[in-house]
Amino acid sequence: MAKLKITLTRSVIGRPQDQRDTVKALGLRKVNQTVEHEDNPAIRGMINKVSHLVSVVEQ
Repeated sequence: MAKLKITLTRSVIGRPQDQRDTVKALGLRKVNQTVEHEDNPAIRGMINKVSHLVSVVEQ
C-alpha cells in the first residue's frame, strides 16, 4: 500500500475540540511534525477533516 507523509502546518490553538482530537489521533503534537501512515479510507477521512491544518505528500 501507499504511504502518506502528513505534516502539521498550522496550530490547533483556537480550533474546535473535534479537530484537535483528529490531529492528535493522527499522531501529531507540534507544528511542522511529520508522521507516516498507510493510505486507507479512515486516514483519508481524518485528513479531509483537518485539511486546512495539515499538508500531505504521497509516497
